[in-house]
Amino acid sequence: MIDLDWKAKMVSSDPPNKPPRLSSKLHVSIPAIQFRGISNTYPIPASDSVCSAYEYYLRLPELRKLWNRKEFSNWKTESILKPALQALEITFRFVSTVLSDKRPYANRREWTRRIESLTTSQIELIASIIEDEAEDSTTRGTAPIADLSSTEGVLVRDGSYAEVWKVPGETTVVNKTSEASLLPRLATWQTSEDVAQKILYSIECEMRRCPYTLGLGEPNLNGKPTLEYDTVCRPKEIHALKKSPYDHIKNQENQSVYTTHQILESWIHVAKQIIQRVTERIGSKEFSKASNDCYLIERIWKLLAEIEDLHLLMDPDDFLRLKNQLQMRSLDEKSPYCFRSRELVEITKSCKELKHKVPEVLGVEVDPKGGPRIQEAAMRLYSEKKEFQKVYLLQALQAIEGALKRFFYAYQQVLVVAIGSLEAKGNGVLVSSESCDSLTQLFLEPTYFPSLDAAKTFLGESWSHEQPNRVERRSRRKQ
Repeated sequence: MIDLDWKAKMVSSDPPNKPPRLSSKLHVSIPAIQFRGISNTYPIPASDSVCSAYEYYLRLPELRKLWNRKEFSNWKTESILKPALQALEITFRFVSTVLSDKRPYANRREWTRRIESLTTSQIELIASIIEDEAEDSTTRGTAPIADLSSTEGVLVRDGSYAEVWKVPGETTVVNKTSEASLLPRLATWQTSEDVAQKILYSIECEMRRCPYTLGLGEPNLNGKPTLEYDTVCRPKEIHALKKSPYDHIKNQENQSVYTTHQILESWIHVAKQIIQRVTERIGSKEFSKASNDCYLIERIWKLLAEIEDLHLLMDPDDFLRLKNQLQMRSLDEKSPYCFRSRELVEITKSCKELKHKVPEVLGVEVDPKGGPRIQEAAMRLYSEKKEFQKVYLLQALQAIEGALKRFFYAYQQVLVVAIGSLEAKGNGVLVSSESCDSLTQLFLEPTYFPSLDAAKTFLGESWSHEQPNRVERRSRRKQ
């Protein structure tokens, strides 16, 4: 049994000649750290009235209907890929908003760079989702696509879709471009042409390992089938929601805040769907697929932080005036602004709940007496290097924890810069050394995976004992 003593202990000066067995007693020197007011708790959303006002402002009920509409019964990835594509389409609208801004003091240069970066990040995630779909035998070939190479050189006018001829060698390919998406139109507008072209080339590059492409006007040099983008994404219905209920407010940042949070909520919904799939795949012992999904979730948390960073580019005076115009702060409301998103709170809880899947992955039960059963199983798994799919999954679970905590820490910094430290303190973001608010707890609380943490601590300690022994044996041989 491994003795984990939280008091400061010194490692024995006479190290063993062999690496210690898992049942050996190790005395590890671990500093005692006190976390005042910090524990593994779950965030609580803001009051119902405040959450409802947030959802009304973003027209989330209407967006959810589009996210949750099932139109392809055999396509399992629809619930994940559809809101992701709709977030991308909203981003195209954001490009138009940024480049149409007439304010002379707007930082258009940096806005353009950030929007391009954000778009590329989303395309990378969408491509990864499609790659995973193609590798899974249960989802491969189920997406609604148009096979362009089967036209045999005959142009068929399908509504008002645009066809573009490409002739590599002797092969004729008809490239079908979305009619309803904003991206092809941005490519024809002089102001946005360079941005749109960069996005189109990003699509071409990121989709190279995918069995089909998006059909947004990208070159499609390999003549791949194209996704029925307009049927799946419904761009016209997405752009019908471009105006907020408070569109009468004369403030340029109103549209920026509105669009930013629509993109944010769309990806939060994507994360929610993937978390559900992780749980199902762990239950069916598909550990490799579950680890792929976990890394997708990690990347979505990083994307959410990138989206929140857009607030730093908004004009301070216009943004604070908008905050006043929207009456964003209730006198009785002390929850952080981000907790107005019910689904953000939900995916935060769900990510933390994944810690309960560790015993199932390791194939052991929790010791009711509090023994180190899970820790020892993890040490065996790490050292034996046989079931590497499980190692992938455990590493991915801890990657989610790191990305989640980084998101909330970064959010705290964004809020302080956007509204000032005094207002942020009133919002429960800045804390004293004596207490921690609900937001700060999320990135200061102890690890979600104490057994995995302890396993790595003791495994590392065992190797630190082994290294001096190897040096000593080599020196004896030389003598």
